[in-house]
Amino acid sequence: MTVLATIVVLGVLIFIHELGHFLAAKSVGVEVQRFSIGLGPRIFGFTRGETEYVLSAIPLGGYVKMGGMEDEVMERLEGEGPAERQRSPRDFDAKPLWARAFVISAGVIMNILFAFVIYTTVFAGWGIPELSPRLGLVRASALPAGTEALAQLPVGSSVVRVGAHDVRTWNEVTGALLEAPVGPTDIVTSDPAATVRVALPAPGEARTAMVSALRPWFDPAVGVVNPSSPAEKGGLETGDRILAVGGEPVASWDDFVDRIQSRPGQRIELLLERDGGQVTRAVTPEPEQEVDPNTGKERTVGKIGIYPEVGDLQRQKIGLVEAVQYGARETWGTVRVIMGFLGDLFTGHVSPRSVGSIVTIGEASGQAAAAGAEMFLQFIALFSVNLAVLNLLPIPVLDGGHLLFLGIEAVRGRALTVEQRLRWSNVGFLIVMGIMLWALSNDFLRLFGF
Repeated sequence: MTVLATIVVLGVLIFIHELGHFLAAKSVGVEVQRFSIGLGPRIFGFTRGETEYVLSAIPLGGYVKMGGMEDEVMERLEGEGPAERQRSPRDFDAKPLWARAFVISAGVIMNILFAFVIYTTVFAGWGIPELSPRLGLVRASALPAGTEALAQLPVGSSVVRVGAHDVRTWNEVTGALLEAPVGPTDIVTSDPAATVRVALPAPGEARTAMVSALRPWFDPAVGVVNPSSPAEKGGLETGDRILAVGGEPVASWDDFVDRIQSRPGQRIELLLERDGGQVTRAVTPEPEQEVDPNTGKERTVGKIGIYPEVGDLQRQKIGLVEAVQYGARETWGTVRVIMGFLGDLFTGHVSPRSVGSIVTIGEASGQAAAAGAEMFLQFIALFSVNLAVLNLLPIPVLDGGHLLFLGIEAVRGRALTVEQRLRWSNVGFLIVMGIMLWALSNDFLRLFGF
């Protein structure tokens, strides 16, 4: 399953990316000599019109060979010798700057559009997943003055009414709290004896802080364990139910998260339920910097690299127009998350050990495929955006590096020479290979328990 899922993910996304370059090149009149899925020696292919369509041996990328591209670069990609040819008006380098920028950007654009189509399809087909109105945690210390009564709401109970409005999902709970009029409001739960009356503040910062202090219910059960994370090193497994942290019983997932976050760098003993029995495991949360949502200040928290099981979901069916809106929102949100991760990586807020190679991609592909069609499609969309963002890094041999060359040309009024581009492409090639080897070493160290 894992090998097949990895082949599908990489094959589809490489094809989509290179298809973007191919279609853009054709649209501006550039000669396309070869369309290759994979790098290195050719396995098989066929020729149609002026273009040879090829499947190559190394499934870690692809390329579109256009007229006028530097033969030395293509020799490295193809593992073949250069071919002598005359310059033509259809050469890539003969096209205006805007056309070359469009061709180079088209792979990234296609990956983003592909992710948008997948997200839209998922939302249209499966609907919007909604959490139940069950309460997982009340962060009493984050409640603004006058709303302390909310701390009396029992964890594990479901909110059924906010003021005069019945609620069926967690989004409806938070929406009703944000929109309710100022003043005393009854919060009714599934436990009739636990009705709470709270004086709602005026809409604004205090109202938002009040809603943020309420957390939805997630079972304290492990749904995903990140590769090479403290949780994996400590022996946690998918399906484990967390019973206690440091000898203290756990009420909910957020209760567990709060305890882990409050102990960065400290060894913590966990009591787990596994396969009908109980086991003990120890983890040491990695210290990470994050912004406190309540104060806006940076703080150090502990993270062990796991996510909860998401079983208590309801589905809200939506129309195509809404699905398109949700798809666009999810695509942009994914772009922001990946860019944020890269920013944290470069600033040292995320460990370089978190960077994974094809091994990590394979594991994640297999896990997503095993979780079902919806999860697998969402993973493909996520990885498509990831491929797009990484390709925009200003490293020669990546799309972002080629755009950097064009930017220099626009400023200088003339292009870099072929020799300069090849020299910088060699540097970029070494950088990319270094990153790939580093990521691969991370995976091998993880697999061997280091």
